[in-house]
Amino acid sequence: MAAAVSSIGIMDGAYFVGRGEILHWINATLQLSLAKVEEAASGAVQCQLMDMVHPGVVPMHKVNFDAKTEYDMIQNYKVLQDVFNKLRIVKNIEVNKLVKGRPLDNLEFLQWLKRYCDSVNNRIMNENYNPVERRSKGCKERGSKGSNKSSKSLQANRLSGGDSADGGPGVGKVCNTFAEEHYIEQIQQLSEKIADLKVSVDSMEKERDFYFSKLRDIEIPCQRPELEHLPVSPRLRELNARFQMTKAVRKILYAADAKDSPLPDANDIITKSPGLFSDEAE
Repeated sequence: MAAAVSSIGIMDGAYFVGRGEILHWINATLQLSLAKVEEAASGAVQCQLMDMVHPGVVPMHKVNFDAKTEYDMIQNYKVLQDVFNKLRIVKNIEVNKLVKGRPLDNLEFLQWLKRYCDSVNNRIMNENYNPVERRSKGCKERGSKGSNKSSKSLQANRLSGGDSADGGPGVGKVCNTFAEEHYIEQIQQLSEKIADLKVSVDSMEKERDFYFSKLRDIEIPCQRPELEHLPVSPRLRELNARFQMTKAVRKILYAADAKDSPLPDANDIITKSPGLFSDEAE
């Protein structure tokens, strides 16, 4: 049956159901008070309608009834898509259009969804399903994950105005209390990431300065004016001089302590090198 409903054409009678009938069906089924079809653009209503016809399949604790940003709405549609996949419902959810709140796009999707729900329950409402309780329970389960990190003062403030999360009508006010806890947790996580990034930046800057100082220490001996008069012959003297220069460079490169510069030792190797800066140099 799911496959048959998912493949209905645009000329099917399902797409001729008016907005008024769709809104009446949603409000009566889920005990809501939607005035426009675009108020269901967050995807939360669609998730709960699937929860009604397939109890236990929809993870209601992941459904955000207070979603206002496109990011949060997309998360709801991800939940809905996972439900479709579990039930092997082949239906393309045009998330990018739905989250924009376009009336026609949302109406068409709700028309399809009504047709699907009617095909599953034969238009008989599940009397054992309590939509308000399911919303409230889902919000509490979702919000409880961030409650451990919430301050006592914020908890007191939320309790003083706690009537907004009792699961009553009005989708936008169902989960204000628990959404607040969720955002507090997100802020704390982002703050921790920022602190970690600052530590990483400090570490990289220290490492950069360490290697820059090494390069600078190598540059200084190489710029000594005496090096311009290295002897061309005899060959052995020249090789020995270059070998001593290499030792000086290696002394700098392999010095592990960034505080004590190895430059004096390197210069000492060059200065004491026999024949490197000899008066006999030609």
